[in-house]
Amino acid sequence: MSIRVIVADDQEIVRTGLRMILDAQPGIEVIGEAANGTRGVELAQRLRPDVCLFDIRMPGLNGIEATRTLAGPDVADPLAVVVITTFDLDEYVYAALRAGARGFLLKDAGPLLLSQAIHAAANGDALIAPSITARLLSTFAHTVPATLPAQPIEALTGREEQVLATVARGRTNNEIADELHITLSTVKTHITSLMAKLGARNRVEIAMWAYETNRIRS
Repeated sequence: MSIRVIVADDQEIVRTGLRMILDAQPGIEVIGEAANGTRGVELAQRLRPDVCLFDIRMPGLNGIEATRTLAGPDVADPLAVVVITTFDLDEYVYAALRAGARGFLLKDAGPLLLSQAIHAAANGDALIAPSITARLLSTFAHTVPATLPAQPIEALTGREEQVLATVARGRTNNEIADELHITLSTVKTHITSLMAKLGARNRVEIAMWAYETNRIRS
């Protein structure tokens, strides 16, 4: 079955370009477009797509607010949201991750990376782009005023610490398995355990916790 995607961006030429790129990819279908965040949220709640691709800067309801509405901590059945932006050092991207986004792309990412990001978000896998997202996390994790990061419910095992580090660096499950010489199912088991111990909802929150607790240094 195709991955069903909606796109929200206030620039028509960008929406058209994203639709054309995504519709040309096997296994991906754009089922709706929106020119602002409010309409994007309405479409997402009505159509329940597999992935929402949202611009971070939109009139009315911006990408951060739209993400929080669809994927925030209080959302019982959150949708997968990927934020797309023009700038690779944008504090709003970090805020979007805080709001529940699973990852982000730059608008010049290209068809291959865009397709990979959509597939990754739909599969709950590679939600952190190694070169850009990890840098954002490390840059902004220490600039956002907050209480001390919560400690794990249980202490992390040595192997979980290793998996934590690879997740924070943007590795996919397959890459983690290869790097640590373990099976894919074992990787998934460790990630599930990390989410439970850290109270994290997804890989992005695991990565943010790693940076905030200085497990990973830029």
